[in-house]
Amino acid sequence: MKTGLLVALIVVGLLILFGLGIIMWGTGIYNNFVQQDEGIKGAWSQVENQYQRRFDLIPNLVETVKGFASQEQKVLIGVTEARAKVGQMKVTPEVLNNPQNFKQFQQAQDNLSGALSRLMVVVEQYPQLKSDKNFLELQAQLEGTENRIAVERKRYNEVVQTYNTSVRVFPRSMIAGMFGFQQKPYFESETGAENAPKVNFQ
Repeated sequence: MKTGLLVALIVVGLLILFGLGIIMWGTGIYNNFVQQDEGIKGAWSQVENQYQRRFDLIPNLVETVKGFASQEQKVLIGVTEARAKVGQMKVTPEVLNNPQNFKQFQQAQDNLSGALSRLMVVVEQYPQLKSDKNFLELQAQLEGTENRIAVERKRYNEVVQTYNTSVRVFPRSMIAGMFGFQQKPYFESETGAENAPKVNFQ
């Protein structure tokens, strides 16, 4: 009788230890997902910061170009309209959980990049503008910002790749599914958009 009770207590003890082990394992994975998710939000905020920096530069850039090339209304309006569309978007970290909204955000930013590229091509026709001190300063700031955008997008994609891999591999995928951790979207380059706009006229 005592032996049977002892065996039963040992079995119960082992089951409790096993259960605690499973709980601790699941908690560790859950906490890791939370840390990775926060890492993605941090990387996203850096991307947003650089896009905001570019957004803020554009009015001064357009005004400077307009002073020398007011006849280029179509191009100037194109930049202004592309900027306005970007400004209308409500961008929150939740956009990372909605691939469609993320794609719309990326499309708006890519359209703005394209409009800026067209503006820089137009500038080639105006030697006085290319030597204007204000324009040269804005040009340098824009070039630096475009480079930082490319760097931050790459970092964001790297963090997302690590997270998405964690979400998909078994058995971590079970914990991800239980607590609603889903894959995040990547920034994808459009054909021909692999490089930042060329703004260097030296």
